[in-house]
Amino acid sequence: MEDLLNTISSFVWGPPILVLLLGTGLFLTLGLKFLPQRKLGHGIALMFEGRRGDAAHPGEITPFQALTTALSATIGTGNIAGVATAIFLGGPGAVFWMWLTALVGMATKYAEAVLAVQFRETGSDGRTVGGPMYYIRNGLGPRFAWLAWLFAFFATIAAFGIGNTVQANSVAQAVQSTFGVPVLWTGMALAALTFIVVIGGVKRIGSVAEFLVPLMAVLYITGALSILVVNAADVPAAFALIFEDAFTGTAATGGFAGAAVMAAIRFGVARGVFSNEAGLGSAPIAHAAALTDDPVRQGNIAMLGTFIDTILICSMTALVIITTGVWTSGETGAALSALAFSTGLPGGELIVSLGLIVFAFTTILGWSYYGERAAEYLFGPKIILPFRLLWVAGVVVGAISNLGMVWIVADIMNALMAIPNLIALIALSGTVFAVTRAYWKKAA
Repeated sequence: MEDLLNTISSFVWGPPILVLLLGTGLFLTLGLKFLPQRKLGHGIALMFEGRRGDAAHPGEITPFQALTTALSATIGTGNIAGVATAIFLGGPGAVFWMWLTALVGMATKYAEAVLAVQFRETGSDGRTVGGPMYYIRNGLGPRFAWLAWLFAFFATIAAFGIGNTVQANSVAQAVQSTFGVPVLWTGMALAALTFIVVIGGVKRIGSVAEFLVPLMAVLYITGALSILVVNAADVPAAFALIFEDAFTGTAATGGFAGAAVMAAIRFGVARGVFSNEAGLGSAPIAHAAALTDDPVRQGNIAMLGTFIDTILICSMTALVIITTGVWTSGETGAALSALAFSTGLPGGELIVSLGLIVFAFTTILGWSYYGERAAEYLFGPKIILPFRLLWVAGVVVGAISNLGMVWIVADIMNALMAIPNLIALIALSGTVFAVTRAYWKKAA
């Protein structure tokens, strides 16, 4: 069964889906005339403005909280273990393709948020809900309701894997290896913290994310920058290696087995998408809850998520691994990142362990909201409380279990989520372009 699932995973994450993800991002980038990249400064200004939401607008959390909630779900093991795995399998050149994925992914994330706000709904209880299932149904029409249902189904299953059990397992393993705490104890403590937050719904998740995500991101980036300052002389060579190997492949050296250009492209793109989730359809669920009356304003804030996640945080991990020289050690995953940080900074492995713990915890919180909204779309509001309780139980199960097959199933569901979402993004791109033109015409 595991071999069969691995085969399916390799297929769904193979060239077709990666080309579709990159192609959609490139199509939207060109259609928007590189607006997300050109208006990065405008997005940053809106992000700071968005710390205060206007209660007169529909929504539940401030635009800034919507961004940090989305980031809480995307900044996770992919930024630490995923980047290291990409370099181990694809060489330093994989980092270039990760950057490229992020740059076009900014347009994808922008379009997702624009559509999420444009086609969101307000329920009878006053809650604002949205995301791909709503912009598929409301934007493409009732004929495509089955596609919206499929997205919600895939997202519900993926949430319990990639957003819950896998993250809880990463935390439990990190705490056990660093501090010697039994995995069951960690699982129970993590479940208790998760319950306290998720039982309060998106408003409490947004409040916690607004505090934790910027704090941990700044601490992690500061630790990485400290190492890069010490190894400043090696930074230009690291960039040169990334750009050169992206187009020539990487020769075998030390414990590194070598990698062709196709490996650099495949693992760079795959890990980039896994890290920032642009195109998967998860982040727009959070952005739909923002207190705003303008889809384009939220889109400009949303696109920063991809920039922060991949261009900033993933790059820090990659540059530390390359400048410290440990990328040829033969280590992979979180162990490679920990080795790089400990080589560059005394006690640096604690930064990686703490980063894994906090990033994984915030991912559990962010994905709880995604999974809850998807499950609500399938079963109605009555599912909310049972879902939250099941979510907390999943944290304990994940902490103590061997998750080999769970990880593979979650990986497959993640890829399948992207297909309905990408179809909708392409089909509704005219709406994205039209509201964007109207926004900038008004601004002029």
